[in-house]
Amino acid sequence: MANKIMREIIHIDEEKCDGCGLCVPACAEGALQIIDGKARLVGERLCDGLGACLGDCPRGAISIEVREAEAFDTQAVEEHLRSIQGAAEGAAAEGECMDTVSCTACSEIVLEREEESGAAEEGAAASLASELTNWPVQLRLVPSGAKFLQKSHLLIVADCVPFAFADFHRRFLKGKALLIGCPKLDDAAFYFQKLVEIFQKNIPEKITIVMMEVGCCSGLGQLVSRACTQAGIEVPQEKIVIGIDGKIKSQTQA
Repeated sequence: MANKIMREIIHIDEEKCDGCGLCVPACAEGALQIIDGKARLVGERLCDGLGACLGDCPRGAISIEVREAEAFDTQAVEEHLRSIQGAAEGAAAEGECMDTVSCTACSEIVLEREEESGAAEEGAAASLASELTNWPVQLRLVPSGAKFLQKSHLLIVADCVPFAFADFHRRFLKGKALLIGCPKLDDAAFYFQKLVEIFQKNIPEKITIVMMEVGCCSGLGQLVSRACTQAGIEVPQEKIVIGIDGKIKSQTQA
């Protein structure tokens, strides 16, 4: 059993934590993960106790306490971060398909869309036409060097949005490259690393982020902003919040 010492270390109030995931990318040591819908400290020796994550919790669920804990271990942090990066480079820690070259479910596909006639655009057929121009769309599966990401207007969407907003294809998707994900149910640390890699390889012309008004979605916009900063790029961003009633609640430019 590892020796413990009295030192400062973070404490997470599970009653306050709503699992939004904003604290995860704020921890440079990767000591935090969302597990079973709550932020968790995955290892005492990974936490330096400095509290960089405190200001990123909108619920005030994280604090610093003094208690017996394993000593902070920089070597363990380095090994942990390498394991996270390895998972990111593997493209899917949970995915059964690892072949992104030959698998049609995962490899890059650009979908061509023909222009409809003016008459058709006014008809019922156009209202049902798909505006999707790339595959895959899941952030976990998209190759970071995909051609459809280059000089794109990138649309990053919480995966509940298309179910809530009825006119998603025509209002948001048309002419954009799509990435979807859930910052609460998926691995926010993986998302952060993947977005950084995408932004380093492909500087988008603009990023539009569409998320739900629920608390767990707020982490998506933060992840994108932090990833842009980490990648060293400045890109115009638009953030749109959709209500569970299917209406636009807010729309901001950054």
